[in-house]
Amino acid sequence: MSYQETIEYLFKSTPVFEHVGASAYKEGLDNSLAMDAFLGHPHQKYKTVHVAGTNGKGSCSHTLASILQTDGHKVGLYTSPHLIDFRERIKVNGVCISESYVVDFVEKYRSFFEPLHPSFFELTTAMAFKYFADCQVDIAIIEVGLGGRLDCTNIITPILSVITNISLDHVKFLGNTLGKIAREKAGIIKKNVPVIIGENNSESKPVFIQRAKELNAPIVLAEDLQNKIVISSKSAEAGGRMYHLSDGQYVRGDLMGDYQEKNMNTVLVAAKELKRQRIIKNEEAITKGIGCVVKQTGLLGRWQCLGKKPYVICDTGHNSGGWKYLSRQIAQQPGNTKRIVFGMVDDKDLDTVMTMLPKDGTFYWTQPSTHRAFPVEKIAACGVRHGLTGSIFHDVMSAYNQALSDAKAEDFVFIGGSSYIVADLQSGLLHTK
Repeated sequence: MSYQETIEYLFKSTPVFEHVGASAYKEGLDNSLAMDAFLGHPHQKYKTVHVAGTNGKGSCSHTLASILQTDGHKVGLYTSPHLIDFRERIKVNGVCISESYVVDFVEKYRSFFEPLHPSFFELTTAMAFKYFADCQVDIAIIEVGLGGRLDCTNIITPILSVITNISLDHVKFLGNTLGKIAREKAGIIKKNVPVIIGENNSESKPVFIQRAKELNAPIVLAEDLQNKIVISSKSAEAGGRMYHLSDGQYVRGDLMGDYQEKNMNTVLVAAKELKRQRIIKNEEAITKGIGCVVKQTGLLGRWQCLGKKPYVICDTGHNSGGWKYLSRQIAQQPGNTKRIVFGMVDDKDLDTVMTMLPKDGTFYWTQPSTHRAFPVEKIAACGVRHGLTGSIFHDVMSAYNQALSDAKAEDFVFIGGSSYIVADLQSGLLHTK
């Protein structure tokens, strides 16, 4: 098979959560354990850091990978979803898995895994773990796909677990309260393995503390005053953000977005633990690594600037927890008109997010190219109920092109609401170059 044929086979032959939602979600680790045993337990050949959380786990995973890479390690990075190419999910030192490896893996092992009827994520996780072993990485950053306790990445025993934060998302699978969701995320806490909790609240905090106590896992609540490293942050003139640290230092990170302040605190507390374990040996690697995340890992879609006049930003924020920060930052943008290209997928709290959208915005309602998309007509109708007016576009690029056409140089244009909106945008821009 060619690479394209292999990708089509993977998408068509295995249930893909990004495409079909609930029917692709498989509880339990039986398939993952079976494939792992067949492949010779590849994840045991290198150290791992396990990252879960409702929001911020992508930014935190990429930033930790950049720090470790700067420190001289060969670093695997497994994240999801991808924006343009499947291979973005599996990287070593920022370089995507090769097309030939993907093809060879599927051809070599399909006779074993087909009778198991694995999900897309189960299969790609097995591929990632094997690839990292074959590449002889020193350490891999493994991002949870969904939840934690029953996620197929949860067969690993990491040297560090990180839970970024908890907010209401994927409630069909994880529970409809913060406490229930916290219990699922706490499933990645392992016996005697340190765990960093990036953000906590009155519902999640006791869950994490109790689970860590049961497993004798040292726990650090990164936001607690005695542990907090990032005191404040602001946009940096050179781009990215400037962080004021508790020791008086100022360091620049290249990721933009007000919400990165919370993520950076989580990352720096995690890096402190990795330094304590003597994984990170060079203090300078931490400050250098956070300044070149995009360059070293290829991270896209985090308050990503696509143009200056007009000022064009895309962001993958996709739930009320993420929009709490996005709405504030959008409101702070200068310019005569805020033009918002917006769509969501159907397991998200559309009504809550709608209350966070700018009342003075001009909206270009759209839908991503996934079966899980909220139909654009429903998005627009919901907008009307919330006093938001706009036009309907049945694909992201049409909405984006119209917003750009309408915009004056001093306007602000935002594209987001879902990772899949940003994915369609990035793919569209790539194909129009």
